[in-house]
Order: sequence, then structure tokens, then C-alpha cells
Amino acid sequence: MHTTISKNRLHLFIGHTAAIALLAAGTLGVQAQQSAGTTQSLPPISFKTSLAAPIDISRIDISKTDLSNADLSTPDDLKYSSSTGSAELANVENFNIGAGEDQPPPRRRYGRPNYNDSHTNSDGSAKYSFFVGGGFTMPTSDMGKSLSTSYNIQAGGGRNFNKKVGVMLQFDWDNFGIQTNTLNALLGIYDGPPLFFEDQNGNPLSQISGSSHIWSFTVDPIFNFYNSDSKGAYVVAGAGFYHKTATFSTPAIGQECDFFGNCFQFQVNQAFDSYTSNALGVNGGIGLTYKLSHFSGTKFYAEARFIHTFNSARSFSFGDQNLNGLNVFPQNSVDSNYIPITFGVRF
Repeated sequence: MHTTISKNRLHLFIGHTAAIALLAAGTLGVQAQQSAGTTQSLPPISFKTSLAAPIDISRIDISKTDLSNADLSTPDDLKYSSSTGSAELANVENFNIGAGEDQPPPRRRYGRPNYNDSHTNSDGSAKYSFFVGGGFTMPTSDMGKSLSTSYNIQAGGGRNFNKKVGVMLQFDWDNFGIQTNTLNALLGIYDGPPLFFEDQNGNPLSQISGSSHIWSFTVDPIFNFYNSDSKGAYVVAGAGFYHKTATFSTPAIGQECDFFGNCFQFQVNQAFDSYTSNALGVNGGIGLTYKLSHFSGTKFYAEARFIHTFNSARSFSFGDQNLNGLNVFPQNSVDSNYIPITFGVRF
């Protein structure tokens, strides 16, 4: 059976070859007659029509071939094979070289991949990101005359619209120390008239300590102006609410007793005066990112910002006889200017 089918294929191939050869010979003969000045012109021959016409197998000697069991359909190994999909396969198998069809069907066009889902933007970036970090904060301008550098903590998260642009909601805690010369000046004010502050034993204050901090909630648009496989750079700016506090304390002795009535003493700092101020503020800065792995979205970052708050200044005052309106540290109510340097992780 296999031998019979192979002969059939050979005969079909010979038939096609003979038809093409006759067609070519006829075309050359017509051109030769026209070039020789023959007056009679023949109609043009359509090569496409000739290929589509059935082959006259009467000219082929098949007397020695048994066609009783031959399968004249297109063999399976000659059919079009593709892994692109059933639609493309159907288009190719049904393609007919006929009038009005000068070219094969157009190929499928492939655009850029689309990753858009609930967690990923169409450009492959994560829709949501979070970050946490810490570092140190340096007071500047008037703040730098009374406060000193201390630590900061930062955390937040937000929405990325693409690889370039996003907006973050951020919480910051920026801590400051109070300079020694400022504390010494305040000690003289608290011990002097008209205040005459005393410690827990009724003695004038011998020493004081203090600290200041600003906590804030801000909304910060971010623009990533440089991105590579491992490195990145961005600028950030924003605005929000800033709460500033300064607290002063003096050493004191505390006492604690357990369930059995045993008591013990310990030294603590007892707060005796504090100031607060609320304001709106703005911030802006620049940051760098570094990704350890190409297959991870976690990045280390380092950034520096400049922050300015619009506080309402309050003047120095001893207050009334009940100390209402006392304000011996007006530095807490002036505009704040400081620079936090932060290191952390984005994920």
C-alpha cells in the first residue's frame, strides 16, 4: 500500500512539472512569434489560473499503476503545520489562489506585552509599593541655633501609576536634641523670678534636660526619572500636616512597690514644662534605589529631603500667676527648617 501511495505522489509531481513546462514553452513561443512580427496576438496567459486548473492526467501513462486503492487527497505530511493556533491553521488550509487574491493573508501583529491586573500596571510595574526606613535629621536656620541632630523614622506606601509616576502617603518622626547652651539659659529662667521652679524635694532645679520632635503625615508625588535593571533615581515633593513638640524635664527619684509590699526607688526624668505647635508644611528631595536581584521587587533606598513648616510664632512670656500662657521657649513656635537623611527598603 505504501509503495502505491508513493507512486501516486511521484505521478502527481511529474504531472505538475509537465504542466509548468508546457506553460513555459507556450509562453516562450508566443513571445517569439510576437518578436518575429506575427500579426496574430494571443490572449495573455494567467499563471495563477493555470496552477489552479485541474491536471489532465490522461497524458500520463498510468497503465502500469493500480489506482483502485489510491488515496488522491492531500497527504498528511504535506499539510500546513503551525503552532500559532487553530485560527491561523484554518486560514492557511482554506487559502485559495484565485482571482483577486494577490498575496497570502496578513500575519498576526504582536504588540507590547500587557501585564495589567489587580497588582500590576500594563508596563510591568507594581501598582502598590510600601517603604520603611530610618536615619538622622539635621536642623537648619533658626532651628539649628537651639536644636541638635538626632534620629528619624519613616514609613508609608502608595499607588504607582506606571514605572515613572506614583503618589505616596507617608508618616515621619523626626527627633532633635536641645543644645547645652540653650538648656543652661533656660535653667536660669526657671530658677529665677518670677517662676522659681523647684524639684520634688523643694529645692531649685539643679539641672534640666530636653528633647524635641516633629511628627507628620504628608502626601508625596514621586517621579522616577532613571530606571535600570538594578539602579534607580527619583525626585519627591509633597505637603502635609506637621506637629512639633518640645519637652523639658529634671532628674527625680521614683518609687515602685510590688505585690508583697516591697518597694524600691529608681531615678527618672520628670517632665515639668512642654510646648506644642501645629502647622502645614512642604517637603522636597531626591533619592537613589538599588535592587540586589533582578527577580525581586525589593529595593534599598537612600534619600535626602528639605522640609519647611509654616508655624505661627508666639512671643516670650512668663504668663499669669497660674503660669497660663507661659512661653519661655518661643523657638518651638517659629518656622521649622530641617533635612532628614533616610535609608530604608521599598517593596
